[in-house]
Amino acid sequence: MSKVKTIKEQYNDSVETLQKELNLSNVMLVPRIEKIVINTGIGRFDKNKEALAEIEKALRDITGQQPMKTKARQSIAGFKVREGQDVGMKVTLHGTRMWDFLNRLVSTALPRVRDFQGVEMRSIDDGGNLNIGIKEHVIFPEIVAEQVKNPFGLQVTVVSTANNKEEAQKLFKLLGFPLQKEE
Repeated sequence: MSKVKTIKEQYNDSVETLQKELNLSNVMLVPRIEKIVINTGIGRFDKNKEALAEIEKALRDITGQQPMKTKARQSIAGFKVREGQDVGMKVTLHGTRMWDFLNRLVSTALPRVRDFQGVEMRSIDDGGNLNIGIKEHVIFPEIVAEQVKNPFGLQVTVVSTANNKEEAQKLFKLLGFPLQKEE
């Protein structure tokens, strides 16, 4: 029985291939994943302490790390936001937790999205980072859908050391991300 390779093992096995493909002189120049940032806005749950506790617990279950509250930098009257008010939660993953989260995201969570066609190529920015918007957090296996009272969306940003969009596309394809074909 063959063992399924993790994303980190796939990366380690194909660093030399990617180095040749990108014509890089040194193996240290090969793009790699630096960190993953997962964040969500809590604006509509502003006054609901129970919902905020549920969101915090869900983020902790999904990432294995305590989320940090983010505050508004400036007041915006149109959105009824004051400077210093809590407007979101975020988690930054590095190392082993980052690779474990990537494995769960690519192999389990994304395939659970209804009518999933793959991650669009325009989700990769010019800086080489991949941004994935997730409409409901219940796609993660750690979340029991029947117990969710307040579904919320997430933004997952995979930060890489790629210098441009093309290098990032090659890196993410190599790692097994379900990217859509370019048209």
